[in-house]
Amino acid sequence: QEQLVESGGGLVQPGGSLRLSCASSGLPFSSYAMAWYRQATGKTREFVAGISSAGATTNYVDSVKGRFTISRDNAKNTVYLQMDSLKTEDTAVYYCKAGVYWGKGTLVTVSA
Repeated sequence: QEQLVESGGGLVQPGGSLRLSCASSGLPFSSYAMAWYRQATGKTREFVAGISSAGATTNYVDSVKGRFTISRDNAKNTVYLQMDSLKTEDTAVYYCKAGVYWGKGTLVTVSA
């Protein structure tokens, strides 16, 4: 059964850092481009970052460029999102996506 499980969310102060992980099972992980999305309360889900299947290409929404870094470890079937210099507007549930498959999300709260 295909499964994506996010972890690493939590409460952090503005300017702080968090590292999200998304572990995959039941999928040929190394064949999939992976992406992180987020959804804040009352807003639509938005793309945050993407990475190609081999990890050679990445792309980001403008609002996180220079602060977030997406990476992957195909040997561990895991994709990561390193989030630095966090802002209150980064508060959202963060989701991992592979093709048509979605994880259930992990909550990131940035607050003083």
